[in-house]
Amino acid sequence: MGNTLTCCVSPNASPKLGRRGGPAEPDYESEVYEAAAGDAVAVAPAPPAVEPTELDFGAGEGHHLQHISDREMPEDLALESNPSDHPRASTIFLSKSQTDVREKRKSNHLNHVSPGQLSKKYSSCSTIFLDDSTVSQPNLRTTIKCVTLAIYYHIKNRDANRSLDIFDERSHPLTREKVPEEYFKHDPEHKFIYRFVRTLFSAAQLTAECAIVTLVYLERLLTYAEIDICPTNWKRIVLGAILLASKVWDDQAVWNVDHCQILKDITVEDMNEMERHFRELLQFNINVPASVYAKYYFDLRSLADDNNLNFLFAPLSKERAQNLEAISRLREDKYKDLCRVAVRRSFSADNFIGIQRSNPILS
Repeated sequence: MGNTLTCCVSPNASPKLGRRGGPAEPDYESEVYEAAAGDAVAVAPAPPAVEPTELDFGAGEGHHLQHISDREMPEDLALESNPSDHPRASTIFLSKSQTDVREKRKSNHLNHVSPGQLSKKYSSCSTIFLDDSTVSQPNLRTTIKCVTLAIYYHIKNRDANRSLDIFDERSHPLTREKVPEEYFKHDPEHKFIYRFVRTLFSAAQLTAECAIVTLVYLERLLTYAEIDICPTNWKRIVLGAILLASKVWDDQAVWNVDHCQILKDITVEDMNEMERHFRELLQFNINVPASVYAKYYFDLRSLADDNNLNFLFAPLSKERAQNLEAISRLREDKYKDLCRVAVRRSFSADNFIGIQRSNPILS
């Protein structure tokens, strides 16, 4: 393994550590580990002169240190708790919204408020109701509403007002008009956030998938940089997330100068600097796995159900059923083509196992 002592004792030797962004702070923990390593190296030539209690690294014979994988376990667990990186971690916006949802249900129960006529339609034996939103092709209008509602709950139920100067609208205003200080003391309403995001998506002709990736980047920024989205920075944080998502997700990305034509009072230099800081705070981790994307999509649907933002359901017609069948066949043909390419390129164990298919048993 090489130099086992320094590799296992010092956390700086592991490339997996140091993932979280934010302001640079003195690494007191690494200093303690380095000091311990220095003491261990200094006394290594004369082990009998050292008391066993000073170098008690765990049970076992000799001075065996804990394996590096065991030391990195807390860091791995921390990564698993980050919803923008790990598919099993719960999204932040959904947990923040549950407080308001429970209070609303409790209030309706105490005040004996009737839910009224059910607006959601359910399928029966003769009729199947489907909406026009899928995980691969979400509905643009409803998705933007859900994403902006998630941003609204982030602002409303924030833990504090931690921010960075690059995102502060008071230091970097988006308009030349003087914004009153009273504006930054109140949380924006959901319809105001929706109007801001919808304007950007309509002018830049962005897709619904880009809106979901925008929310992923936003929560990743809040987690990595350890900041909060609040009335003073929400516009610039959302704008930076949209800029990055449009360039990563869309094939024909919108240039920063094009956004300057939408927001006419912002300069290209300011937008470039904000995007650069955004990438650095993300530690250039712009990858969005398919499992994470799907988790955010279905959590947004759950958020819509909790807040009565129902998707538009319509009976499944014959024409629409044929379209769904055509899409399914197209996906199946693409999968078969990929399997053929995998066979031609390589016969490795991974590809060989991945393309094995067994005949179905019909009973």
